[in-house]
Amino acid sequence: MNLLLIAATDGEINRPLPASIKGDWSIEVLVTGVGMVATTYALTKHIQHNKYDFVMQVGVAGSFYKELALGDVVFITEDRYADFGAEDHDKHLDIFEMGLQDKNTFPFSNGKLVNPLSHFHDNIKLPRVSGITVNTVSGNAQTIKMRSERYNAMVESMEGAAFHEVCLRENIPFAQVRAISNYVTPRDKSQWKMKEAVINLNDWLAGFINTL
Repeated sequence: MNLLLIAATDGEINRPLPASIKGDWSIEVLVTGVGMVATTYALTKHIQHNKYDFVMQVGVAGSFYKELALGDVVFITEDRYADFGAEDHDKHLDIFEMGLQDKNTFPFSNGKLVNPLSHFHDNIKLPRVSGITVNTVSGNAQTIKMRSERYNAMVESMEGAAFHEVCLRENIPFAQVRAISNYVTPRDKSQWKMKEAVINLNDWLAGFINTL
């Protein structure tokens, strides 16, 4: 059985990975680069030449909700593109509202990219949340209010939806797991807990790997 772990940056995933792996799993790591385009290109190119039974994306994310504590690790079961489309004066139109694509055409389900959960996810004992993916992270009050009200997602990243789309199109079981590094507020990095989030993420990942 082959597991591929991907992350946007080297700083989000510790290596070497834990040595004590049960069963017959082989694990590889791929650092894709930051953002949707880099993730799509790197992952698609890699799986053209390698076969995997399960692919996991790990990284950090911002949270729209204070109910999630900084450092919490979560499982994003559905994601969507949040800044892909057009501006119509003071409104944002996504590609579905623009009539460019039906919101239920594969791999989308009501405009979302939903993980079809299976036995591969049984050992992911984490809060299950929804996410949005953006090219420009939310950093001013107007954008934060619009995205929070429009999508009602709990977390925001720069790669998640692209990861979901590639895996859905290629019919590969997958999971996106992230740790909360900051709240989605007007940008203030002094309030972020990046180090703690990365530590918690990799502690969880080590434990998960040892359940395989």
